[in-house]
Amino acid sequence: MAQQDSTVLERNCVLPQVADRTALRAYKILRTRLLQRLAAQQWRSVAVTSTKAGEGKTLTSINLAVALSQEPNTRVCLVDLDLQRPQVAAHMGLSCGPGLGDYLLGEAEALQVMYGCGSQNLIVIPNTRTFDNSSEMLSGARMLELLRVITAEMPSHLVIFDLPPLTSDDVLTFAPRVDGVLLVVAEGRTERTALTKAKELIGEMNLLGVVLNCSAERDDRNSYY
Repeated sequence: MAQQDSTVLERNCVLPQVADRTALRAYKILRTRLLQRLAAQQWRSVAVTSTKAGEGKTLTSINLAVALSQEPNTRVCLVDLDLQRPQVAAHMGLSCGPGLGDYLLGEAEALQVMYGCGSQNLIVIPNTRTFDNSSEMLSGARMLELLRVITAEMPSHLVIFDLPPLTSDDVLTFAPRVDGVLLVVAEGRTERTALTKAKELIGEMNLLGVVLNCSAERDDRNSYY
């Protein structure tokens, strides 16, 4: 079980340390809609990405994973696959041993980088190492073996992969390995041209939905912060 710093959770607006009721409702709505779509297709893996950095994809990945794990009979595995700017461990205030990068380099085994986190229903595979050849690492034999181990060890878990933004080719490289993609955009930050390009890039992927972050509206729709 990984140790977590509750003050870091609160500072980064990570569940369950979120007092904003509008945000809490929004994550529950997102959780329910996602569960419905996954169940309809009998899917179990989701890649979360954005058009560029700073749109809140990592926070969305984390809070979605936590919200899903709070649902009765739902188990979740959250994987930090942003090999260029890994932030899941830092956002969650995790203190742990070897991570995904160590596994990909052959310095740890798959089961050594899987950590229980806050709930028996949530497993996190963190990462603290960066790679210039990230797309090659994502398509390599070690990554494929990790996916096999996840399936074998956690056959009933939903798997959330926090991927880099679409500004890299990592999403295109890894997308065939997942059932669906969730796109995160931010009001006032995401440009229309970026959305047009994102639509073209993910056109052949199974788009599960678009999450709006940084919305000025305060209601129960799927927008928050």
